[in-house]
Amino acid sequence: MKTGRMVVKGREGVMSEILLINVTGQDRPGMTSAITDTMARYGLIILDIGQSVIHDTLTWGILVRLPDEADQAPVLKDLLYQLHQMELQAKYQPISESSYQSWVEAQGENQYIITLLSRCLTAEQIARVSDVATRHGLNIDSISRLTGRMPLEEIEEGHQAVVEFVVRGTPSDLDNLKADFLHISSELEVDVAFQQDTVFRRNRRLVVFDMDSTLIEAEVIDELAKAAGVGDQVSEITEAAMRGELDFSESFRKRMALLKGLDESVLESIAESLRFTEGTEKLIRNLKKLGYRTAILSGGFTWFARYLQQKLGIDYVYANELEVVDGKVTGEVSGIIVDGQRKAELMKEIAQKEQVNLEQVIAVGDGANDLPMLGQAGLGIAFRAKPLVRQSARHAISTLGLDAVLYLMGYRDRDIAALEQL
Repeated sequence: MKTGRMVVKGREGVMSEILLINVTGQDRPGMTSAITDTMARYGLIILDIGQSVIHDTLTWGILVRLPDEADQAPVLKDLLYQLHQMELQAKYQPISESSYQSWVEAQGENQYIITLLSRCLTAEQIARVSDVATRHGLNIDSISRLTGRMPLEEIEEGHQAVVEFVVRGTPSDLDNLKADFLHISSELEVDVAFQQDTVFRRNRRLVVFDMDSTLIEAEVIDELAKAAGVGDQVSEITEAAMRGELDFSESFRKRMALLKGLDESVLESIAESLRFTEGTEKLIRNLKKLGYRTAILSGGFTWFARYLQQKLGIDYVYANELEVVDGKVTGEVSGIIVDGQRKAELMKEIAQKEQVNLEQVIAVGDGANDLPMLGQAGLGIAFRAKPLVRQSARHAISTLGLDAVLYLMGYRDRDIAALEQL
C-alpha cells in the first residue's frame, strides 16, 4: 500500500484480477441479493456498482476484484449459471490495473450538472445537448429523469419533462458552451441549465425574487398607467428599461411622473386582479416546507409587494414606497429607488442577516435591473426574460413555470410530491 493508493499483488507478483460484469433483463425482487450472495461466497470485493430500471427492464453493472487466491473460472461459471437460471443476459470483461487507476484518478475532475427542461423531451433535444457537451470536452457519467413518467395520451397543459445529466471534465470555453446551449433552447423549445456540482447545490438557504413578471404576470406600473390613461406611454418606457436600453432609475422617474393624480382607491382593485405566474404558489409553498427563507426585491411598489407577502408568506420585502397625499398618487417615491444595484445590495444584507454565504442564495428575475443580483447569487436564474437578460444571466427558464427552479436545485417530482403531503 503506497500513499493511499490500493496496490494488491497476487500470485507471482501479478495484480489481482478486476472484472466488469454487465447484466440486463426483466427486473424481479431479490435479484441484487441473489447475485451478490454468490459473489460473497468467493470473497469478491465490490469496486463500483450501479443499477437502473426502465419499464421493468433492469440494467445492472458491477466492478469487482477477485481476491489473490481466487480462480476466475469457477467464479464466472457459478455466476453465469445463476444469471442464466434467472433469465438474465450477462457479459463481462477484464479491466487492467492501469485502466482502473486512471478511472479512479478521474474522480477528481470537475463535475457539472446539465438540466434539460421541456414540456415534452425529444430525441433531438437529447442528441443536440449531448453533442455540445462532447464537443466541449465533457463526458457524461449518468442521465436521470427528474419528472414523473410520460403519459401516452395527449400532453396536458402545464406538463413538465426534465432530465439531468451528470458530466465530468473541463469545458474548453464556458462562454461558447453557454452560447451553444442558448442556441438549442431557442430552436427546440427546451431550457438547458449548466451548473457546477458543488456542495452548495442542495444546501441553498435563501431565495430572492423580483416581483413584476416574475412572481406575478403583470408589470404593476403598467396596470397603474392604464388606470391613469397613460398606458401606452408607460408601457413603452417599461419595455425599453427591461431590455436594458434605458437606465432603470431614469425610466422609473419618467413613468412615475405620468401617474401623478391617480386615485388611491385604484391600488386595491389592481392588487386583487394580479395573477401569479405559473408555478409561483407551488414553488413558494415547497420552499417554505424545506426551510428556505424568501424575499421580494422589487423595482415596483411596496404596497403590492406586501399584498403578495401576505398571500404567499414571503419573509422579506423591499420595494419602492409609492407616495400618496390626500388620496392621490403624487408621481414621486419616498426613499432610495430600488434599482439593480440596490437589489444586489439588499440581497447581500439579507444573506448576512440570515448568516448564509452568497453561494447559498438563489436569485430569480426577468429584467435588466435584476442582472446584478443574478450575477452575484450562487444560482441566478433569468425567468421568462428578454433576450439580452437571458444571454447575460448564467441560467434561464423560459419553457416551464417558476416551480422549475426546484429541478435546478436537484429535487425530483417524487420529492416534491412527498412535500405536498406534509
